Amino acid sequence: MNYHNITKDDMLNGDGLRVVLWVAGCTHKCKNCHNPITWDIKGGIPFDEDARKELFTELEKDYIAGLTLSGGDPLHPANCQTVTELAKEVRERFPHKTIWLYTGFEWEEVSTLPIMNFVDVVVDGNYIDAQNDTKLHWRGSSNQRVIDVPKTLSGQTVVLHCS
Repeated sequence: MNYHNITKDDMLNGDGLRVVLWVAGCTHKCKNCHNPITWDIKGGIPFDEDARKELFTELEKDYIAGLTLSGGDPLHPANCQTVTELAKEVRERFPHKTIWLYTGFEWEEVSTLPIMNFVDVVVDGNYIDAQNDTKLHWRGSSNQRVIDVPKTLSGQTVVLHCS
């Protein structure tokens, strides 16, 4: 898996101060995407042991609320296994920190993926420029949902995350 950046002390991509891993690779290619440089699966640099250590060093800080996986698309087929293993390790090492995941896929397409056992919140759906709303919290367009994964998995319907 390749990645473009690890953002530290991020306040825009989930609850609290977060570490964000921006992975490479996205097939959605949304019009006016805020991060089109991440579309190329071969872009960025390899997510190697140094990058992994950098990520975990940040997560060890008490004031960091958790990890956000974004991109690109963490659920791109070339990324899914690595981000699942990463999410599992974060959950095991930091059980009180939250894991957020941004994807262009809709919940109904990805709800059965193994990674969902480790994720707290999924922001789903393509960004649709015509539905852009700068007043929305944690999402760019009104079609996207901020989903509480554990509550959704335990029931029969999508449960939205409350701010």
